[in-house]
Amino acid sequence: MTEVTRIVAVRHGETEWNAEMRMQGQLDTGLSARGRWQATRAAEALAGEGIEAIFASDLVRALDTAQAIGRVVGLPVSTDAELRERSFGIFQGHTYAEIDARWPAEAARWRRHEPAFAPEGGESLIEFSARAVAAVMRIAERARGRTILVVSHGGVLDCLYRAASRVELDAPRIWQLDNAAINRMLHTDSGLTLVGWNDVGHLNDRALDEIS
Repeated sequence: MTEVTRIVAVRHGETEWNAEMRMQGQLDTGLSARGRWQATRAAEALAGEGIEAIFASDLVRALDTAQAIGRVVGLPVSTDAELRERSFGIFQGHTYAEIDARWPAEAARWRRHEPAFAPEGGESLIEFSARAVAAVMRIAERARGRTILVVSHGGVLDCLYRAASRVELDAPRIWQLDNAAINRMLHTDSGLTLVGWNDVGHLNDRALDEIS
């Protein structure tokens, strides 16, 4: 009988660059005040989830989110550089508007989700998806039959959604990837299966002025 691994996947909390619509990629940016609040709320929501191990990208915005959850569930965090966000090369550090203005042709290819396109110095969507999905599959395989938490980035979660839903890399994205949202998948010998996506109930039931 196939052992099922339950995967709870969480995107990191908001950063100042998220709010500014600035491309982070693999640049190391920290959580904003709102992002820290979101991480705390995610931790509270996952307290009874039965998580047995936590894995996170080693970029600080993901690691800090994972550690906030780890403190509540009483587990250490194992980091994995293969869970990092896509490298966007020369796009990194620029706002989306600046990218459109400075590199219009390249920006158009990125926005079309062209699988083979890579910004100068960055990864193609094909390369990135292969790396991210393989990392999660490897982690899940080693944790057979357990419930694990993976804290990563919007791009990584987008790749996982596509892999679990059998959606092509170049298909338009019509699903949400909110900061600190809770997403659930199953891993078996057949691959990933989507269970629930972009649960943000834990972020909606308290006044937002409590983040200050």
